[in-house]
Amino acid sequence: IQQVFRQLFYMINAVALNNLLLRKDVCSWSTGMQLRFNISQLEEWLHGKNLQQSGAAQTLEPLIQAAQLLQLKKKTSEDAEAICSLCTSLTTQQIVKILNLYTPVNEFEERVTVAFIRIIQKHLQERNDPPQLLLDFKHMFPVLFPFNPSSITMDSIHLPASLNLDFLNKV
Repeated sequence: IQQVFRQLFYMINAVALNNLLLRKDVCSWSTGMQLRFNISQLEEWLHGKNLQQSGAAQTLEPLIQAAQLLQLKKKTSEDAEAICSLCTSLTTQQIVKILNLYTPVNEFEERVTVAFIRIIQKHLQERNDPPQLLLDFKHMFPVLFPFNPSSITMDSIHLPASLNLDFLNKV
């Protein structure tokens, strides 16, 4: 069950983050607030179902950081340093794309300046990020089956002749 929910939450993360990276109309402060609230509801649900050890919540980390990025101030070099230290699960390309797509929803907000984006790129130039922008929502985690040893010893097993397994020999 834990592995199923880990996979499911990864898919939620990938689809939501990819939509955020592709749609200018959802890159705003209010979307960041809404995302963070919805993610906290998912985390609360995991806790209520005793699934917090499944790794499902950790798969949401890029989406959490993207939501926080939408909510942070984006003006000074201190803001840029805060963004760079916070957004460790996002690639440089993803951070820059979100900042480029950021759209103010009211007159009190401002667009992210090109100079601010250049500061971010300068801070993140040492990172060795993969070149892909979008997450692979078809990624599958390996399924792990726990080993449960049997209390029956192999020498006590009787193989019926009707199975035609004469080629097997007891050692």
